[in-house]
Amino acid sequence: MNLATITDLYRHMQWSDALVWRVTFACASAREDARVNELFYHLHLVQHAYLRGFRHEPMQAAWPTFADAPSLMLWGRSYYPEIQHYLESLSEEALANPFETPWVEIVTRELGRPPAEVTLGELMMQAPLHSLYHRGQINTRLREVGAEPPNVDYIVWCWLGKPSPEWIEIGAEL
Repeated sequence: MNLATITDLYRHMQWSDALVWRVTFACASAREDARVNELFYHLHLVQHAYLRGFRHEPMQAAWPTFADAPSLMLWGRSYYPEIQHYLESLSEEALANPFETPWVEIVTRELGRPPAEVTLGELMMQAPLHSLYHRGQINTRLREVGAEPPNVDYIVWCWLGKPSPEWIEIGAEL
């Protein structure tokens, strides 16, 4: 586990999120689909929750809710400058240090026992991997509502030269 690899996974995650949102906004039935928005909400909520955990901040008692897809996307997008700043503050040594799981009570309930010790690097892998799982669900739903889901595979991002994300500008294309 090294910082360059983790940083690339977070860069890929942002590129992927932006691309899936772009496809969502290009299809009115996708943009207005409750399930698509529920999945995006969960994806972005977990990203924000992990960042709070990494920074040893308390979890919010109530997370924001959103009336529409544009406001939800803007909240999701707001995560990326914050995680980038956090990544820039890390060292290789920090990644190897044990890190207490912020929501140990929840994990203990789900596993039926306390979680084993993990490093910060291992915990940091979870946000991109969790997001990958839910982007797959979103892409499946996009196809069901008539949109063509984008290929957001990591290797495709690499083959494209690891491009920067192309977030949709609210109002420009709606």
